[in-house]
Amino acid sequence: MKLAIHHPSPIPDTYRAARVSSLFNVEGDADFRLEVEADLLARPWQIGLIVGPSGSGKSSLARAAFGAQLDPRPWPEGALIDAIDPEGAFDAVAAALSAVGLGTVPSWLRPFHHLSTGEQFRAELARILAERPSFAILDEFTSTIDRRVAQIGAAAFAKAWRRGKGQFVAVTCHEDVVSWLQPDWVIDTRRAEFRWRRLRRAPRIAMDIHQTDGSFWPAFEPHHYLKLPRMIAANYYVGFVDGAPVAHLAVSTRPGLVEGRACRLVVMPEWQGAGLGLRFLNEVCALWRRGVNRYDKPMPMLFHTSHPGLAAALRRDPLWAQVSAILYAQSKERSMKTLAAARARRGLKPAGTGYGGHFRAVQGFRYVE
Repeated sequence: MKLAIHHPSPIPDTYRAARVSSLFNVEGDADFRLEVEADLLARPWQIGLIVGPSGSGKSSLARAAFGAQLDPRPWPEGALIDAIDPEGAFDAVAAALSAVGLGTVPSWLRPFHHLSTGEQFRAELARILAERPSFAILDEFTSTIDRRVAQIGAAAFAKAWRRGKGQFVAVTCHEDVVSWLQPDWVIDTRRAEFRWRRLRRAPRIAMDIHQTDGSFWPAFEPHHYLKLPRMIAANYYVGFVDGAPVAHLAVSTRPGLVEGRACRLVVMPEWQGAGLGLRFLNEVCALWRRGVNRYDKPMPMLFHTSHPGLAAALRRDPLWAQVSAILYAQSKERSMKTLAAARARRGLKPAGTGYGGHFRAVQGFRYVE
C-alpha cells in the first residue's frame, strides 16, 4: 500500500519570491511531496508509530493513511474523574488513570485545564484507555513534556493498551519513545520508510533502595492520596533512580512484633505507571520476611490501601493475598476517648482528635512469598 501526500505550493509572482527562487535554485514550484510504501494489512497489530522531525509530513501522512481527525477533542468542565467516559464504570476510569501513571488522586478532582502539561498528556491517554475505541490516534505524542515523563508514560500506556483489543497510532517528533512504546510498526518520515518491529522489553530501570530517616517524607507527602501523619516508630525506605528519590515506604510493627505493617507508599508523579511502586514494595517486604530489619526477626508483612488501582494490582500479584476489606473505619469517638485516656495518664490535656470515622473502602493484603 502506497501512502502519498502532495501539498501544492506554486511560487508566487513577486520580487521576493523570485529572488529566493533564484538565490537557492528553487525551480518550478515549492510543493511538498512524500511517498511511503506501508503494507499495514500484512500483519495484525495494536500499536503503530509515525515519527519524524517537524515539517516532515507526519500529520499529513496520518490523515492520508487513516482519514482520522488529529485535532484533540475538547475537554468538558468539571473534575477529571467526571470528564473521562461519563457513562462508564467508576472502577474502569480509576483503573485507566492509574494505568497511565496519573495516580496522584487529588489530580482526579481538578479540571483538565488545571493540570500540568505532563498530567494533561496522561489524562489524554487515560481517556483513550477508558473509552477503548477500536481505533485511536494521538498527534504530538509526548512532544510537549519532559522526556522522562514521556518515556515512562509511553511504556505505561503501551502495557495497558495491549491488555485489550483495538489499534492505536502515535504521531511524534521524538525517536526516544520507540523503545518505551514498543510499537508493532514505525513509519519514519525523515527517511520515507516503513518497517515492522519485533516486540522487546522496555528498557530496564535500576533502583537503589536505602533505609533512611523520616526526612524524605515531606517531599513525598503532597503526592500521597491521603493526608496522614508520619507512622509511629517506623522504619523508612526510599528508592533512588540515578540519585533521585523516586519511591517511599514506611514500615512499623504490630504489638508483640508478630508482623510488620507497610504504609505510606508513594511514587513520584513522573515515575508513576512504570511498575516501580509494586516492585519497590515487594522488595522491602521480602527483606522483612527474611529478617533483614532492625529486629533481626523474620516477620509476615501486611499492607492496607484505599487506592483502587493499587488494590487491583496487589490482587493480580501472586506474591500477595487479600485478607480483609471494610467499607468504613471504626467510630472516631471511641478513638478520641482512648487517646484522651492515654494523655490523661501522662498528665496531658486531651488533644481533641481521633482516628477512624471515614467511609473509605480499606483493603488489606498479606505478603505471602
